[in-house]
Amino acid sequence: MRYSFSAEPKDTTGAAVFDVPMQDDQEKAMHKRWAVNSIVAVTFFVGYFVVNEQSTLQGQGNRVSSAAVPGAIGSLDPTGPYNVVPGWPKDISTLPGNEKWTFGAGQGVFAESPDRVYYIQRGSLPVIPPQGRGAGVPAPQVAPNLSFPVAGLWRNATSASPPRTLDVDGRAGNYDNDGSGKNGVDFLWENCILVINRAGDVIENWKQWDKMLRRPHSVYISPYDAQKNVYIVDDYRHAIFKFTNDGKTLLKTIGEPNVHASDDKHFYRPTFMTFNTDGSWYVSDGYANTRVVKFDKNDNYVTAWGERGTNAGPDAKPETRPNYFNNVHGVTVDPATREVYVNDRGNRRIQVFDENGKFIRMWSMQTGTTGLDLHFVYMDADRRLWVFDQVSQQLAQLDREGRMIYAWGGLGSWPGALFGVHGLHVDQEQNLYMAAVGRGGVQKFTPKPGANPALLVGKSTYSAWK
Repeated sequence: MRYSFSAEPKDTTGAAVFDVPMQDDQEKAMHKRWAVNSIVAVTFFVGYFVVNEQSTLQGQGNRVSSAAVPGAIGSLDPTGPYNVVPGWPKDISTLPGNEKWTFGAGQGVFAESPDRVYYIQRGSLPVIPPQGRGAGVPAPQVAPNLSFPVAGLWRNATSASPPRTLDVDGRAGNYDNDGSGKNGVDFLWENCILVINRAGDVIENWKQWDKMLRRPHSVYISPYDAQKNVYIVDDYRHAIFKFTNDGKTLLKTIGEPNVHASDDKHFYRPTFMTFNTDGSWYVSDGYANTRVVKFDKNDNYVTAWGERGTNAGPDAKPETRPNYFNNVHGVTVDPATREVYVNDRGNRRIQVFDENGKFIRMWSMQTGTTGLDLHFVYMDADRRLWVFDQVSQQLAQLDREGRMIYAWGGLGSWPGALFGVHGLHVDQEQNLYMAAVGRGGVQKFTPKPGANPALLVGKSTYSAWK
């Protein structure tokens, strides 16, 4: 089986086999029963093996072996061209005072260097004790002859981690009435911003900012900022927080916390950022707003573009008009052309614009009757385009017209498995880091000896600091 990426948008009504956009308001239905996770796992597990039946892939006019290491025998490439680094990072339960807590929903990661990796998460979750990992537990309240866990998945970190819901006016509620449970029992709202070294040690814990955050969504440093200031997007606070590199000082708040709008001073659930070669930057805004907003290198508003699409409700057709969005959940820049790639997640497509918002092209992410559910779109310094699909649970490389080059991934709890990858970055040594809202936490991958370099995520830009 092979993905089919059309260069033209398709007017279809096909929905994902099991469409679970983990980070938007459709999450609420998943929180009714913990056992629903097992059904999700079965669907993803089957989808993974169906997708991996492919024998060859085609991209940019050239055929390449599906094997990450040419000539490799006895490998299905579950971790693609990489080896996972086991035990990285060390579990936060090893930190003093955190013995009962482990990683929560992993939202984002940024590698300043191999010795300084920023990781953000939605608090911490209780450690599952060894005695809780035995034989399957029957779940007849969900379906006859069903047991839990499935595929080794004991917990969906994104449905277990707070917060669950926003108040009706778009403001953040409190954890006692939004279904998240009790702080200190069902979760611990601490350890939201961590800095990790190459050995997997947590070398910094920015606990002083935990109470200010509501749902940290992504983390960045501008490659054109010699000061290496740190940006964190919080979609439930409708704001972007800018810190000094050591986290000791909050330099600036962009947007008005807890107040949403669609103007030059406000956001409504912003999601991701990206930087252009002149230091200007863009934010995808977002889950509720339907636009991309541009700022200059000094964080001053420049422009915005995007209209609300007509895609609403389970029976609605995806929007096909250019410059219309539903759930703007990812943005990245081509460093050579300065073109801006936007993940129009709700309409299952990617749209491309010039640096000031003029539409250039787009392509659909429909695969027959199944639509892909992309968590992000990312372009590396080598101009390789990467997406993560929540339906197949795979990381995929596309060319700049939308044709697939290669994909890999697998559902489970084993080291290297991908479940709900939400953030990706690469350091100067080409180590790959991926934070996951599904399995929770963050993983580190190193290139396999002999791996095809064309299939690796290219290095990130580090222009102003070497």
